[in-house]
Formats: sequence, C-alpha cells, structure tokens
Amino acid sequence: MLKIITIIACGILFTACTGIPQGMTPVANFNLEKYQGKWYEIARLDHSFERGLEQVSAQYKIKPDGDVEVINQGYSPADKEWSKAIGNAKFVEQTDVGHLKVSFFGPFYGSYVIFYLDDNYQHAFVSGPDTSYLWLLSRTPTVSPQLLEKFKTMSKKLAFDVDNLILVNHTDLK
Repeated sequence: MLKIITIIACGILFTACTGIPQGMTPVANFNLEKYQGKWYEIARLDHSFERGLEQVSAQYKIKPDGDVEVINQGYSPADKEWSKAIGNAKFVEQTDVGHLKVSFFGPFYGSYVIFYLDDNYQHAFVSGPDTSYLWLLSRTPTVSPQLLEKFKTMSKKLAFDVDNLILVNHTDLK
C-alpha cells in the first residue's frame, strides 16, 4: 500500500511541476527550429538559482533525439565570475505547443510555458508551473518600453507579481 501511495504522490508532484498557471494558454503553432538559438533575459521574478546574476542568457539547441539542450548563463558581479547551467528540455505533449518541461537536476522537470511569442520569434514571455516563475526573453539585450509594458500588463492579468520584476542588466557584456 505504501508503494502505491508513493507512486501516486510522485505522479502528482511531477504533474504539478509541469503544470500551467491558471488562466494561461501556451502558444499554439510553435516552431522549435525558429525558437532555438540565443535569447537574452530582459526581466524576471527573483529565484535563488539566478539571484544576483546579470547579463543572463539562454541558448536552446535541438538535439538529434528531438530533445533540446538548454544552456543558461549569467554573470555574478559579486563573485566576478560567470555561472553556467546545462539542462535538457522536452515537450510535455504536442510539439507544436509552447509547453515544455526543463530539467537541470536529473529526473526532476519544471514547466516552461511560452504564453506569448511574436510572429518573428524575437520576443517571448515565459512562465514556470505557477506564478512565482516569470521571464521576458528577447533576441537582443534591450527591448522597447512598449514591449516591456505589454509584458507587465499581460503578466499582471495572469496574477504575476510584476511589482517585483527584476530588470536584467546587460551593460558591459563580457
């Protein structure tokens, strides 16, 4: 009986980690080939794994097996060094829907939900499994004030705490 309860609990835990925040819809007609490449992190909510980092970027590359190699890196001014994390991403269900799961720690995956993506794949709004994870990504290290405002407005409607957004410094790119 304990074994069954453990299996059910693990299933619930893993489903919760790859879930989608209430009211959010991942982008449809998603094209992973267009999405791969380098993205700059423009804004985020704070997390322990990115705390204090500037010049943060993510590199996505399709692997031969269809999974995605994810390389995140950022610079710590306090430590005067670069930090890098390499992970793996997979689609949660359909390959044309912007809902993936990403792992940097073995079998544990977290949700990666693209809820806005412009037609030219230059700007993306991304969430985790709940409203404590939020990112604005761009192909360039800066965005227009109008795009930043659009990000804040859309995110606020989805119950994200946009008052605590961190705007990522990309000056003095190293």
